[in-house]
Parts: sequence; structure tokens; C-alpha cells
Amino acid sequence: MKIRISQIVFVFFAFLFLSCTGSGDNSIEREDLFTFGIGRLEDELDMFNLEGERSMRKTALKMRDGLFYISNGNGEKIARYNSYGDLLFLIYNDETNPPPLSLREKTEGSVITRWAYKWPLQEPGSIAVNSGKHIFVEDRLTPERHGFDMSQKIILDRLVLHFDADGKFIDYLGQEGRGGTPFPRIENIFTSADDDTVVVCQLPAGRRVFWYDKAGYQIYDIFFSNDTLPVPPGRFGLAPSLDGISIAPDERKIYLKIDYYREILDDSTKTVSGYETDRSCLWIVNAGDSSFSGTVDIPFFEAYSTVNNRKTAENLLYSMFSVMNGGLVFFYYPIETGFSILLLATDGSDRQRRGMINVGSEELMYSTFDVSDEGILSALLAANYEVKLVWWRTDKLAQEM
Repeated sequence: MKIRISQIVFVFFAFLFLSCTGSGDNSIEREDLFTFGIGRLEDELDMFNLEGERSMRKTALKMRDGLFYISNGNGEKIARYNSYGDLLFLIYNDETNPPPLSLREKTEGSVITRWAYKWPLQEPGSIAVNSGKHIFVEDRLTPERHGFDMSQKIILDRLVLHFDADGKFIDYLGQEGRGGTPFPRIENIFTSADDDTVVVCQLPAGRRVFWYDKAGYQIYDIFFSNDTLPVPPGRFGLAPSLDGISIAPDERKIYLKIDYYREILDDSTKTVSGYETDRSCLWIVNAGDSSFSGTVDIPFFEAYSTVNNRKTAENLLYSMFSVMNGGLVFFYYPIETGFSILLLATDGSDRQRRGMINVGSEELMYSTFDVSDEGILSALLAANYEVKLVWWRTDKLAQEM
């Protein structure tokens, strides 16, 4: 899952002086793998809109089988690196990027180990990689190719581009599958069991999940309306809010994280004066028939705050990173030294593990995170002059469970 920097910075500083009650949580060792400069050269990332002509675009990260795939929206390019920081190949827009100095363009019959392809990328965003190392990446259409859905009053301006393991363009996915109608706003892209590709779109009325098989044919189209979200049995008067969606990498299941709030009544006026947190739940949906196969209560993040020398406890909500193999789900909450993370089993066993990862506040000018299918957490962390690629072996938490 990719975390928007505006969300992180706001929450991080809002709770800067909160401390976790679970002081015994494991601190997971961080390994800084390599760094990037900030710019437009082939081994740099354009993170901060250097041209000053547009708003900041997505930069997304996916790690699979020890290789790192980066989609750089501002730089209009896609790159693959190994864990030593070697750039293996580059897909780039040659109208907005200088020619690569260290890479050669790959042609039929050429024998080279590091190469580049030209492709007119406009705004690459969310990215996923299947077991055959094929790349699926969000891109935005030029304005003259935008569509419009009159019934939902939404712009249709996104496609999912499909590149093979060498970075060569194959085709694109639209709503109906290969060559289909453009998507509305894409929230994320996943790969699932049997190398299925799943595209999650955000609509004014809810989320829509488009599911495709390995050949690019649509097999499911599921809509989760904000007005019909499930509520835990026996609970009344709760207002549900769909906080996030993730897809299981090893089975055709959808995970919905839904937060619930209850009304606060003013005793003097007998009117609603606000809302307070009731709980947070994870709902598991079978993609085949859209049925709910289970639900899990998500524990609170317990924190203390001190105001006027008075210490009070507060129950706060985790956010969801992603789902890993075996139905284990990663959650996070920002703390002063980085993030508290929670690994939760969804098999009814109540198994869970907690840990802490270190991220400095100066590294959060832009950040994006990814959890691999095996549970390794990696991130791009941007400061003023460089971008770090780091990881934490959080898969060891899963092994301990």
C-alpha cells in the first residue's frame, strides 16, 4: 500500500507527543539499501515537481523477488533496480527526459544486460508486478482522450499499462479488460492468485474493484457503496467509513478496513454534537460471489498524552498497509520515532505481533511504502537532497507467529 505524504505529515505532527503504551514492542532493524539523487537523469527521481508547472504526482514502489520497481510520476518513467542499487532497465518518456547515459535501447537480437525503452508515459502511478515479472502500472490519458461517465459524473482518464519482464509494452487494461474503457480515479493496483490483476478505483459513492485474469479478461466487477457498508452484528447507530481496501496475494479475496463512529449527544440540547470512535473492523470478501467470509476486530493503538500535567489514555485507529500470504494483514500508526506496526492474523486465532520501525521526520517530505507478499516492508523516503530506499525484515514477525 502507498501512503500519501500529506496524510503522514499531518498525523505525524498531530500526535508527535503521543507515546505507545506497548513500550516492549520489538524495534525492527532498518537497512538503508541505496540512495537516489533528485532530478531527471536515469538514476535520479523527480520527487518535488522540479519544473514548477504542476502539482506533485505519485511515486510508487513495488518489491518482488528482491527487485524494486519504481513508478515516478513527476519523472514520467518506470525503473527496475536490484537490491544493490543497480538500474536494470528504464521505461521513459523521451520528450521529457534526457537520453540515458548508462543504458542502451534494446532492439531485437541485441545482447545487452541493462537497457531502456521509450514510451510516452504521461503520469505513471500505482504499480504491481506478477510472478512472471510483468509490470502493470497506472497512467493518465492526455486531455483530448478523456471520457466522462454521465450517470456517476466522473472523469474517465486512467489506463493500466502492461509491460513484459523486459519492460516492453504488451497492451493496456480498461474497465472491460484489454483495450477497454478508461478507468476513473485509480486508488491502487494489485496482483493476486493465478497472476490475476486487480484495479481498485475510488468513486464519489464508494469503491469499485475490477478483477482480471492473467490473459486480461474481466472476471469480477464489484462495487462497495458507502451507503451499504456492513455493520457488526448487534451494533446500532454506528456510522461506517471505508478506510482502505487491500487484495490477498494468494487467493481471490478482498479485505475491507471499515472504521465505525457513534454519535455524541449534547445533554442540554439533546442534539448530536459530534462523533467518537467506536471500533475498527476488517471484513473479508470472497471475490467470486461478493459474499462476506469473515470479520476481525482490529485492536486500537493505545497512546498517552499529557496536558497540564495530566496524563490521559486514548484509543486510536491503525491504518492498513497491505495483506501478505496466509491472510496476515499489516497495519501502521505514526509515532515520534517512526511507525508502530501491527501484524494481525485473520483466521480467528487472535494471533498478532507488534513492532516499531524507525523513520525520521526529515525523511517524510515524500514517502511511499510497500509490503511484499512474504511480508517484507520497504519504502522510499525523501529528504531535501536525496531519496533513500530502505527496508525492514518484518517478515520475521510473521515467522514468529
